[in-house]
Amino acid sequence: MEEKIVLDSEDLWRTLVRIAHEIVEKNAGSEIAVVGIHRRGAVLAARLKDLVSELVSAPVPLGDVDISFYRDDASTHTQPVVHASHIDFPVAGRTIVLVDDVLYTGRTVRAGIEALFDYGRPDRIQLAVLADRGHRELPFRPDYVGKNFPTAREERVNVRVEELDGVDEVTISQPQEGARSAPVQDRRDADRDNPSAGLEAPRG
Repeated sequence: MEEKIVLDSEDLWRTLVRIAHEIVEKNAGSEIAVVGIHRRGAVLAARLKDLVSELVSAPVPLGDVDISFYRDDASTHTQPVVHASHIDFPVAGRTIVLVDDVLYTGRTVRAGIEALFDYGRPDRIQLAVLADRGHRELPFRPDYVGKNFPTAREERVNVRVEELDGVDEVTISQPQEGARSAPVQDRRDADRDNPSAGLEAPRG
């Protein structure tokens, strides 16, 4: 597949700084926490947590959730790679900023919200994503968006982060001319087959 860089490391950093400022401005006076969806959403959430904490000069709780068994299409997959969830603070009464890397169909977000409710009922849940590629199947709209990337369904949005992949970047992969397009899969399908993979494929 041909691959084009659409956000480099500097772009990604500036994008997260902007989102952190937007979170602080939108939630003045509110008790907030940041929760990331495994895997790369959890990495981005940790970075946002540090940025927001610095802006408000106070610690901000951080958590992460694995949504493998909350997806409504989980029965179509076998042997998912499961990561432990960590939410070590009260969820009730807080505004939770749920963080993921790529917003696609909306199914990952729905699963993330269900996972959160297992820990309590927050006052509000806000959604922050690094990339919104469209093609929604469920009616979710993010509160904070790094960048909108209009894509075709056969294209792949690849998010790489230094902590997992050795580089910070977002790329879009396009099928080579004449190549047959494989069915669109969720990124977590690729992670199940190869947990060390560095691509963030089309996803929910």
